[in-house]
Parts: sequence; C-alpha cells; structure tokens
Amino acid sequence: MFQPPVFREQRKDVMQELVMAHPFATIVTSATGRLTADHVPLVLKTASGQSCLQGHIAANNPLFRETEDAFEVLTVFQGPQTYVTPSWYASKQEHGKVVPTWNYVVVHVRGALRFTREPEWLLGHLDDLTHQHESHRSEPWAVSDAPPDFVQRQLRGLVGFEITIEDMQGTWKVSQNKALKDWTGVKTGLEQEATPDATDMARLVEEHARR
Repeated sequence: MFQPPVFREQRKDVMQELVMAHPFATIVTSATGRLTADHVPLVLKTASGQSCLQGHIAANNPLFRETEDAFEVLTVFQGPQTYVTPSWYASKQEHGKVVPTWNYVVVHVRGALRFTREPEWLLGHLDDLTHQHESHRSEPWAVSDAPPDFVQRQLRGLVGFEITIEDMQGTWKVSQNKALKDWTGVKTGLEQEATPDATDMARLVEEHARR
C-alpha cells in the first residue's frame, strides 16, 4: 500500500495491538487464478519470536478447494476510520485553503497460508477464538458447552489455516501532518461526533500529535 513516511507505523507491538483489537480481517489472494477476498476472524499467535495468524473457513470454500497448499496472501486489518471535514480546521477561517480528508488506521500482513484439517488443531483454534471474544462476558460460552458429537460434526465441515507472518506494514493517518491549531480542531470535532470510530480516532489524533 502507499505509505507516506509521515503516516508510516513501524512499531510491531502497536500493529499487533490493532490486529488483536480488530481481528475481523480481509484475506486477499490470486491463488485461485483471479483476485479473491475472504472475510475471516483471525487469532494472532506468537511463539519463539515467530508470529502467525490462525483462522478457519468452510471446507467447500474455493480458497481451499481450488488451491495448492502454501501460497502467499495479503491480510488486511482495518482499525478506526472517519471522514474529516475542513470545517474543523482553524486554517479554514484564516485562508480557506483546506479540503476534506479521511483519517484511518490499517495494518497489512503478508505471509504464506497453509491449511490443516487436523481435528485437534481445529478444536484448539476454536477454543482460542471463542475465548478471545467470550472471556469478558459474565457467563462466557465455550466450545465444550456444546455436545461433543455435535462439535465433531461441525469440525468435519471446516478447514483450518495458518498464515506465517513474513511482513507487516501499518499506516496511521491521524492528522499528524497538520499544524497544532488544525489537529486540535480535528480532535475536538471528532469528540463532538461521539461515534465509536470518531471517539477512537480522537484518541489516536491526540496520541500521535504528542510523538
């Protein structure tokens, strides 16, 4: 992706935090002979300094049925994003030479995807995935809550995969290229919008302006 240096994020821990906070990813590949995109919740795993993404798809998905094992994919994680109106810039009142823009946070991951149909792997992955999204609940659901024979039937319709992370790029376009008076206006405007993305973006604008 195009990355102006001012917006480039290179801190691995910051990019990994976004991946974990926004795990519903878009996996893009040309392995089937044409560009395809699949939308899948993923789990980030790190061991011995090596990171990977784990997920699963339906066994009848062409991504599995029409491809060979071990091919390169691009995985896109989208964080907060929002429109920025020129009305928030102090510069608008001074000279009017301002235009709208869009603030956003995104991480691109490249790596080799490999499939597995090993039941134990799939079960462990589903345990990790559900724990990640259920652990904050007062009565979290677990895979073990479902009847074992039902779970085994479900597993037969799935295929797991792992993406070994070979490259990770982050873009944080959060008004850090603006003058103090303008990014202050953006932060205030976003706070007044009060939508979830606007609130998160206001925090990011403030954080990066202080770097």
